[in-house]
Amino acid sequence: MSSILRGILVSLAVVGFCIPQSVLAADMLSQQQPVVVDVALSGDGVLFGQVIDPQGVSLAQIPVSLLSQDREIAAVATDQNGYFAVGGLGDGVYQIATAAGQGTYRLWPPGMAPPSAEQGALIVYGEGTVRGQYGPIGYWLTNPWVIAGIVATAVAVPVAISNSKKSPSSP
Repeated sequence: MSSILRGILVSLAVVGFCIPQSVLAADMLSQQQPVVVDVALSGDGVLFGQVIDPQGVSLAQIPVSLLSQDREIAAVATDQNGYFAVGGLGDGVYQIATAAGQGTYRLWPPGMAPPSAEQGALIVYGEGTVRGQYGPIGYWLTNPWVIAGIVATAVAVPVAISNSKKSPSSP
């Protein structure tokens, strides 16, 4: 009877270790801020950009949307070389989106952009979202199932060793 109770307690402990990790990971993902790229506007408030595939090849006739505060303010398509231009823009933070790629950009008026600002926006079409930045080993060490397995092993092995050293009980 005590071995059944011990098994239940070990199972509950393993579940207890898994649940907070999952909740913490979900909370951290929801708090991540998008990367914002500084871009200098041209003289007339024109934003230039290009859409390429992951191999760096320019893509023609790709619809591009310019959004401000989740509202579309312009819609254009790329030319035969993958370039696009949107005029009449002011400074601020904008999202540039295609069907399979997007970016967040801080647009600066002419002469006001920081030295590190890009001269145009670059959208990589078809690039998958990267959720983890830990590499292959870090992924395994942050996976809740792997952590649960490690914890279960750390609990079960000493219990098994302890039980194997006990003398058999007499009837």
